[in-house]
Amino acid sequence: MQPLFRSLVGLAVPTPSRDSAVAHVDYVVDSDPETLADAVRFLVATLSDPLSAALLTVGALGVVGLLAGWLLVRPFPRDVAEFRAAMAEYTDLVPWLLRISVGFPLVGAGFAGYYFSPAVPVEARLLQIGLGFLLLFGLATRAVATVGLVAYLVGLAVDPRILLANEFVGGFVAIALVGAGRPSADHVLQRVAESDGTVYGRFDPVHRLAVWFQGAVAPYEPYLPTLLRVSLGLNFVYLGVVQKLLSPASGLAVVAKYDLTGVVPVPPELWVVGAGLPEMAVGVVILLGLFTRGFSIVEFVLFTTTLFGLPDDPVVAHLSLYGLVSVLLITGSGPLALDNRLRTVRDAPPDPTPAD
Repeated sequence: MQPLFRSLVGLAVPTPSRDSAVAHVDYVVDSDPETLADAVRFLVATLSDPLSAALLTVGALGVVGLLAGWLLVRPFPRDVAEFRAAMAEYTDLVPWLLRISVGFPLVGAGFAGYYFSPAVPVEARLLQIGLGFLLLFGLATRAVATVGLVAYLVGLAVDPRILLANEFVGGFVAIALVGAGRPSADHVLQRVAESDGTVYGRFDPVHRLAVWFQGAVAPYEPYLPTLLRVSLGLNFVYLGVVQKLLSPASGLAVVAKYDLTGVVPVPPELWVVGAGLPEMAVGVVILLGLFTRGFSIVEFVLFTTTLFGLPDDPVVAHLSLYGLVSVLLITGSGPLALDNRLRTVRDAPPDPTPAD
């Protein structure tokens, strides 16, 4: 697999010097690999501390109580309905937003010298910058997304650390599903090709194939929110469990580096567990499609706070997460979601989108 990967990106892949289970915090600190036994002992010790256990319990009960109270009272019905209606007006821009969410991080990765994830320092400028610009331009969009997905999976087979950027999988598949949208070169070329009497329409080699494929996948486009929920939910669960709860030394190093106990005076162990457990919980909730728009707003705020609060963190590497969460704000939870079961006649006015 290594020779194939070399030919794909143009250079050899550095041999991973650490465990594959590295975290986003490894972008800003270095730590030694940890064992599962170390992580379990750390978690048990933290949860056994009365103060930590009490704070975590109070926090969890507070969130559950807040959500239960929201369902019982249903406050601000008009505000919620208008917010959903406003978001629905941006639906036609979802393909464009997806292309930006994946295209810019690809270009950034190419110029910065890493392969999808900053944890994998590999020069792949031609590949990633080329794919990124084609997505931003909206040219051969579905084909480019497919190539990008294959490039990601090949890289993942060589270096498991690329799993840190697993949101690219959902992004590529989503783009392949909905296409370029507008504005895009694909939209312009298709418009010209469909017009009677155009020279381009007679010679366009891919127009008919593109129209056929678009018709073939159209019945599945309503499942775009489900696809994104699965992608983001698994990403958050991975970040919370594998990269925080199972890598406590890295988390403790971040707490020490940025003196986070001076920001919130709690034990550093509680900082790590208090970040990992909620991130895992949010991932599960998004996977289930529960309060999807609400938790998407929470994640957007957390991304902003974390990324701009840690000056060494490469912000461009996480633009894809920003973008995919933003798409969920527009689409809501979609089909196959618990939000659909929460709708009641008390929602005013009737709304065609799920009650998330």
